[in-house]
Amino acid sequence: MELYERIEQSKDALIQDLQGCIRIPSVEALDDGSGYPYGEQVHRCLHYMLDTAARLGFSVHNMDEQVGWCEYGQGDEMVGVLCHLDIVPEGDGWTVPPYEGRVIDGRIYGRGTMDDKGPALCALYALKALRDAGLPLKRRVRILFGLNEETGSADIKYYLAHGGEIPVMGITPDGEYPVINGEKGIVTQTFARELHQSGDIRLVELSGGAAHNIVPAQAAALLACPRETAQAIAARRVGRVACTLTPEGVRVEAQGVGAHGGTPNEGENAIGRLMLFLSALPLEGELKETVDLLANRLGMEWNGASLGIAMEDGLSGPLTMNLGVVRLEGDTLTIKVNYRYPVTRHFEECEPQVKRCFEEAGFRETYLMHKAAIYMPAASPLVSKLMKVYTTYTGRQDKPKCIGGGTYAKVIPNILAFGPIFPGDEVREHKPDEYMELSRLMDNTKLLADAIRELAN
Repeated sequence: MELYERIEQSKDALIQDLQGCIRIPSVEALDDGSGYPYGEQVHRCLHYMLDTAARLGFSVHNMDEQVGWCEYGQGDEMVGVLCHLDIVPEGDGWTVPPYEGRVIDGRIYGRGTMDDKGPALCALYALKALRDAGLPLKRRVRILFGLNEETGSADIKYYLAHGGEIPVMGITPDGEYPVINGEKGIVTQTFARELHQSGDIRLVELSGGAAHNIVPAQAAALLACPRETAQAIAARRVGRVACTLTPEGVRVEAQGVGAHGGTPNEGENAIGRLMLFLSALPLEGELKETVDLLANRLGMEWNGASLGIAMEDGLSGPLTMNLGVVRLEGDTLTIKVNYRYPVTRHFEECEPQVKRCFEEAGFRETYLMHKAAIYMPAASPLVSKLMKVYTTYTGRQDKPKCIGGGTYAKVIPNILAFGPIFPGDEVREHKPDEYMELSRLMDNTKLLADAIRELAN
């Protein structure tokens, strides 16, 4: 039986297993009291995937609830397929339930269908098809199920620190086709300050965004102020900003367009829109200083120009900046920014400038995460092998590409991102109504089978 025929026959089982995986809301929850490194739901998802792999006949291993894997084949050398089961929060704007895995008009919907539960199940069924077909492999194949890709990759760092085997080469199906041979450096910073307010307009509540790496689609502020002032604010007419009078003042709500934090130019930042609206009000003192900072230095910009860090190169394009989260809790205002610098530029060219800007405005840095840029030339063996697989399957002559998104390729050697997004297809990862077309689900399974076979021989 042909390899692709075996894969097509597994379609219903693959969809069913993916639906089961989607139904687990595996968003990181470090403080849920479960005792698991990334929370109860992430733990459940890992065990679901390991149980699925075992049911399909593979040997499985769980490394201290940090990362798991299944393995097939013989040989001293190992080919890796790195997937992750953690997901970003669902966020706002869904028209279908985010955790049901509904199939509608040839698409399967749910958080994780594209990033990265769908590709993980594709990889598992690809390996099953290779085994069932009896095709020879000279190297062992290990599919790793990571649990912390979205918020720092502490799982893979743990794996490496505790003797986890490094593949001689491999892929992470968490990017785009034909192959991602470069990834921008990624910096995430959290800043906080105590806000001592004065004047007639006081900020009572402020919220926006679900994660640092999602362009926020909604943001809102509750202002306490005299009735006359509230009425004047509510009378302002600004596109995609709505005001509602409240007993204590006025509530201001801004709408944006969600997008992946690596491509903020494809969205509209609701927090930035809200800050621009607020900056036009007669605020005073520290509140005015803070709002003006966020409006004038960030606002709706996505390239870091007003922060003084705009840069670009010919391989990966411009630096991108995303104001992902803002929260007021008591008197403490917290913001999270995420920016991605070009593959030929350096962390030292941007992070100190951003830190200095916020510190001069009274903020303190409370969190810093940096994933350095990576780049592998097109002529390298791994890129060449993956391009051969892609070109043979699709008949297309696309070229390797650099992206702003970050994958496990940043934290483990000899790995590049390969799929699942095809050129020209809609990108729904980190967005409302995330989905994968069922036809693409099968395309990815076949391409991953071909890639595993190529790398393992």
